Amino acid sequence: MSTASQRSAPHVADSHDLIRVQGARVNNLRDVSVEIPKRRLTVFTGVSGSGKSSLVFGTIAAESQRMINETYSAFVQGFMPTLARPEVDLLDGLTTAIIVDQERMGANSRSTVGTATDANAMLRILFSRLGQPQIGSPNAYSFNVPSVKATGAITVDRGAGKTKTEKATFTRLGGMCPRCEGMGAVTDIDLTALYDDSLSLNEGAITIPGYSMEGWYGRIFRGCGYFDPDKPIGKYTKREQHDLLHREPTKIKVDGINLTYAGLIPSIQKSFLSKDIDALQPHIRAFVERAVTFTTCPECAGTRLSKEARSSKIKGKNIADACAMQISDLATWVREIKEPSVAPLLAGLQHLLDSFEEIGLGYLSLDRPSGTLSGGEAQRTKMIRHLGSSLTDVTYVFDEPTIGLHPHDIQRMNKLLLQLRDKGNTVLVVEHKPEAIAIADHIVDLGPGAGTDGGTVCYEGSLDGLRASGTITGRHLDDRAALKEQVRTPTGTLEIRGATANNLRDVDVDVPLGVLVVVTGVAGSGKSSLVRASIPAGAGVVSIDQGAIRGSRRSNPATYTGLLDPIRKAFAKANGVKPALFSANSEGACPSCNGAGVIYTDLGMMAGVAAPCEDCEGKRFQASVLEYRLGGRDISEVLAMSVTEAEKFFGAGDARTPAAHAILDRLADVGLGYLSLGQPLTTLSGGERQRLKLATHMAEKGGVYVLDEPTTGLHLADVEQLLGLLDRLVDSGKSVIVIEHHQAVMAHADWIIDLGPGAGHDGGQIVFEGTPADLVAGRSTLTGEHLATYVGR
Repeated sequence: MSTASQRSAPHVADSHDLIRVQGARVNNLRDVSVEIPKRRLTVFTGVSGSGKSSLVFGTIAAESQRMINETYSAFVQGFMPTLARPEVDLLDGLTTAIIVDQERMGANSRSTVGTATDANAMLRILFSRLGQPQIGSPNAYSFNVPSVKATGAITVDRGAGKTKTEKATFTRLGGMCPRCEGMGAVTDIDLTALYDDSLSLNEGAITIPGYSMEGWYGRIFRGCGYFDPDKPIGKYTKREQHDLLHREPTKIKVDGINLTYAGLIPSIQKSFLSKDIDALQPHIRAFVERAVTFTTCPECAGTRLSKEARSSKIKGKNIADACAMQISDLATWVREIKEPSVAPLLAGLQHLLDSFEEIGLGYLSLDRPSGTLSGGEAQRTKMIRHLGSSLTDVTYVFDEPTIGLHPHDIQRMNKLLLQLRDKGNTVLVVEHKPEAIAIADHIVDLGPGAGTDGGTVCYEGSLDGLRASGTITGRHLDDRAALKEQVRTPTGTLEIRGATANNLRDVDVDVPLGVLVVVTGVAGSGKSSLVRASIPAGAGVVSIDQGAIRGSRRSNPATYTGLLDPIRKAFAKANGVKPALFSANSEGACPSCNGAGVIYTDLGMMAGVAAPCEDCEGKRFQASVLEYRLGGRDISEVLAMSVTEAEKFFGAGDARTPAAHAILDRLADVGLGYLSLGQPLTTLSGGERQRLKLATHMAEKGGVYVLDEPTTGLHLADVEQLLGLLDRLVDSGKSVIVIEHHQAVMAHADWIIDLGPGAGHDGGQIVFEGTPADLVAGRSTLTGEHLATYVGR
């Protein structure tokens, strides 16, 4: 063979240019087989619940991570999450997967944007080297490290077997404010919310959630000996009251068992107040909001830092000032520091801060608690560490990266995705926005419907082919909502005066009532600050935010929406037994699997095995419970019904239950008619969870509904249904205020309030208020320009 022909023949290693999936059956996927080109940008589309995430995250990314984990020793694997092999016949051509999902960043109240991205760590090193006066190591600037002082005896080795004992003092300077322990806020607890002082402990005086005298707490309180459990708390001596409320954790022995007793206030601080309030269960959060008042720490003024850390400065600014600056301003400040001794550190910090601006988060500050970031902001914050990475031939997996982005910001996100691809990486994106689908090299459309009606590949190929394919996505790809010819007339106004929350600049605005109002503007312009701070929840206001639905594998749509309660009562009434029998988490549970329906076998560091329970055959209930019927069906058959089927079942005949029918109506209204009542919440897609939450909140009584980006996770076809739902709410006499970027919702509004002109301190002003038609005609703002392009004006 000639040298020329050898050169032209492709190397065998270059033939592995596809990720092959054959026979995928994860969740609702029905033997899906697909070939995905490597080093290209592939977008996965389809209605919410069609199986996109099951294919991309549950199959491809999950198997890649599992195989990487298996390269570690069995000892190391014991400390890692165990991943089961996805249900698939063949997966070939996988590369290392880096997942950037929408999961909120840690809800730890000590976590900030700075600590989550290493920016804080770099700043601490910078101040420890250049700060004046110099106070110590980087730990001296950390609000998570307390100052420690200890005195004791040490043994000094003198050689030849001789030792000498000396007294030594050990000191470690930390940056934590001693008053608030690095939290930035101090708490004042209302004692009347903790107990009823007219009752004794045995009479149930304590009103803290979970502190029942029936369980361990009762045993500890009765056996500690610090007070009389039969004496009313109001008659306690000062010593007894101190022991009940403030006693530090103390080892005690009760009935021969070693236990720890702690006063109510230290216990509350440890179990409730050390966590982010938004991460608490609803009933505990309600207790904390009722019992605890949070005020800014008077000693550190909310900076979380000690006096020493605040005294050390560079160019007139301490580390608290630097973290409080808008990141775009901080980048400029860092650029002005010229010090050769820390040049590599400055270059790394500069690159990190520039990445924030590049990704559209320059309006944040490093001291912003990470739990307060929206899903889109959290996802982009996680993306930062991958920008400028030297890795190539990696598979990046993104879950709707355009969430929370104004149309103006989507172009910037598209550019970043293309940069990752152009470095030789495979980029897989689950997406609904036409602007993001447009940049794809390859498109995989799943459907045709959602849930059991989905799970098949309807189309594979280019964008032009998708348009001509006739699939739901193809048909709706060029949908453009038209501007309303006639808008509704307001029935009143909600006055907001002098709003200054976060970046708002003394904003005055009248929000019309009785109509559909859309609040819009670029990410970080102050939309949520205006609506959430100025229109507080409660007093007739129903607020539906982007917070994730929390629930275990035992939770399902029936338990989450409260639907199971009227169903259980209807079964109990029809059969003359108690309702608890019809709960798989209570008395009716199958004793073999405890109502889970499956038996979990833990195999140590290997993936656990879940097998259907042989006794109940996965039905979760005892055999005796399944003998009771309502309208000819047992409880397991009812929970296996779809929402649409159950709506008919509970709407008429022997099973007619108005309370259950009302909840099912709301679920059908938001487009979840295909969902089965007993489907675990953990298997729902992002869009399904968003609509499930919407259906639940619709039951709340209120005159004003505030929705924060309700189109999150929704397909173009689902957005139409959402608009119909919003119209029905307004037509029933409600006022609906929506924070939204989706142009279809803007075009459908009766009134638009546009904030800007930019983000952070460049925003915070009302740049337009009026009808969508006036906004399009004027084209005076970024929103106006994009909306005009969208409606074809």
